[in-house]
Amino acid sequence: MQFNRKDYSNETLLHLYQGLLKPRLIEEKMLILLRQGKVSKWFSGIGQEAISVGSTLALEPDEYILPLHRNLGVFTGRNIPLDRLFAQWQGKTTGFTKGRDRSFHFGTNEHHIVGMISHLGPQLAVADGIALADKLEDRPKVTLTYSGDGGASEGDFHEALNVAAVWQLPVIFMIENNGYGLSTPSNEQFRFKQFIDKGPAYGMEAVQVDGNNVLEVYDAVRRLAEDLRRNPRPVLVEALTFRMRGHEEASGTKYVPQELFEQWAQKDPVENYEKWLLQEGILDEEARLRFRETIKREIEEGLRIADATPMPTADATLELADMYRPFEADTAQQLTADNQAATTDKRYVDAISDGLRQSMERYPELVLMGQDIADYGGVFKVTDGFVGQFGKGRVRNTPLCESAIVGAALGLSIKGKKSMVEMQFADFVTCGFNQIVNNLAKSHYRWGQNADVVVRMPTGAGTAAGPFHSQSNEAWFTHTPGLKVVFPSNPIDAKGLICAAIEDPNPVMFFEHKLLYRSVTAPVPDAYYTTPIGKAALVREGDEMSIITYGAGVHWATALADELGLSADILDLRTLLPWDTEAVRKTVEKNGRVIILHEDTLVGGLGGEIAAWIAEHCFEHLDAPVQRVASLDTAVPFAPQLEKVFLPQQRLRQTVEKLRNY
Repeated sequence: MQFNRKDYSNETLLHLYQGLLKPRLIEEKMLILLRQGKVSKWFSGIGQEAISVGSTLALEPDEYILPLHRNLGVFTGRNIPLDRLFAQWQGKTTGFTKGRDRSFHFGTNEHHIVGMISHLGPQLAVADGIALADKLEDRPKVTLTYSGDGGASEGDFHEALNVAAVWQLPVIFMIENNGYGLSTPSNEQFRFKQFIDKGPAYGMEAVQVDGNNVLEVYDAVRRLAEDLRRNPRPVLVEALTFRMRGHEEASGTKYVPQELFEQWAQKDPVENYEKWLLQEGILDEEARLRFRETIKREIEEGLRIADATPMPTADATLELADMYRPFEADTAQQLTADNQAATTDKRYVDAISDGLRQSMERYPELVLMGQDIADYGGVFKVTDGFVGQFGKGRVRNTPLCESAIVGAALGLSIKGKKSMVEMQFADFVTCGFNQIVNNLAKSHYRWGQNADVVVRMPTGAGTAAGPFHSQSNEAWFTHTPGLKVVFPSNPIDAKGLICAAIEDPNPVMFFEHKLLYRSVTAPVPDAYYTTPIGKAALVREGDEMSIITYGAGVHWATALADELGLSADILDLRTLLPWDTEAVRKTVEKNGRVIILHEDTLVGGLGGEIAAWIAEHCFEHLDAPVQRVASLDTAVPFAPQLEKVFLPQQRLRQTVEKLRNY
């Protein structure tokens, strides 16, 4: 292995040596503790330390890094106190996730690190969002994110690189090519010869380095970072290396030919660099031993503190509270007689647009992202004219990369920005599902980082649009702690709830029934206002029964009540997570006969959850079994005749008459 010191000082070279030595000595200690049962799992980076150490020390301390399993050198390179690091691995409260997640599945804004989730690929897009925030603020910073060669097979890899290239974001994508994805060798993962071949296909520079040569990694990343700060753009760096232990310790290494270990043992990054420093007289034996003893003492002291820390005590109240960032809505902005004095008749779609526009004026840190939302104004024209007022920096057309854009939204949150992501249709959210349910929803619970993101989704049937443009998929998200789910039924609530959703620092899934966009009109207050999330609205009062519903169901129930002369409470939930249990309790206790109506299919729909809650909490007030009315348990059909049977209106009529006669 050849080392070229260029013009680096002895101090820099020794700093790199200490940076290499620390994670190696920690790893050696962790392997002992693993055998002793004092840590539960370990992903070894022995043999790969030069990549994380060299690249981390090449950046400025306030530039974000997004590491993986084998990047211990990132955490030690950012000088994280070892007692907190050990506590994290032991599941202690003083760890970064309070015992809620393990190993390197954590972030720390103090040290400008955003840790991984087990799905590997999603963090690449989060790096895009962090870099976008810097670019929007004209901050000369770079963001560094890692991917293994196996994880680079995921779609998130393609999406993140594509978005970074299109938006010219200053991201260094560091590919640690160690030849294996767990036990699967590269020739079973991909057909190309080297990752640097991918760079030009995305329109970005690609550089290959010896990932076991800390000086080469440091020099390459330092040079690139300096350039990217002046000329923002993404770069792919392929670091060739080898993993000397199993994917994790339990998996072993029997699947790897022994000769590979023998070849790569000769390229050990710590031993070779140390040998070169000694040969060059930059390091002497006394200093070599002193460095090791100093680090070993630091490790033992860190372990002493971590070991003395008790395991966490379970507190259900605290666990529930930490799913969301605490937030008290500004009640002064909620709808009152004062701020609704001046109104204009607006359609549902126009009310949402008005709320978005006023939120953009109110929050200069708010960024809108979505397919065709800029000059075209979105397929439903919700953002029509926004580019002229707010510019393309804040109103951003995106590639067809739903996962990457949701991930980028989380990255924007990490840098203190708000964002709205528009799914062109609610059906397309499947392509960003992992980012929503595993990254946005869990981020605050895991390491205290809120996701200040609103995902807007045109939803619902009735337009003969077929199975892939008509789904009501809100129940996918009402089952996900950490999210809030909103579904307005009228223009007044549509504006107030979109404003409230953007004001709220937690992730909000905002459903908009596209059949209502241009069919429902109401006098909407001109001034900015919010409608409280989590509060239902009683839109009609009656004493025969209660119909609990939301979205288009409100209009179906109202029309049927008018037609049949039905005296019923019609309760519009408005928010589906958290839903208003007290409003439900009140109407159930009043009338004793209940229908829960929604457009979503029956099995697994939110109606089942509400019916179960009523059975548990209001059973003694019921005069008849709770009835659920929903769409058929099929995909949404295309032909209008089939769609009419699919939707629940006719079954609602039958159920109302049945309940009347019970």
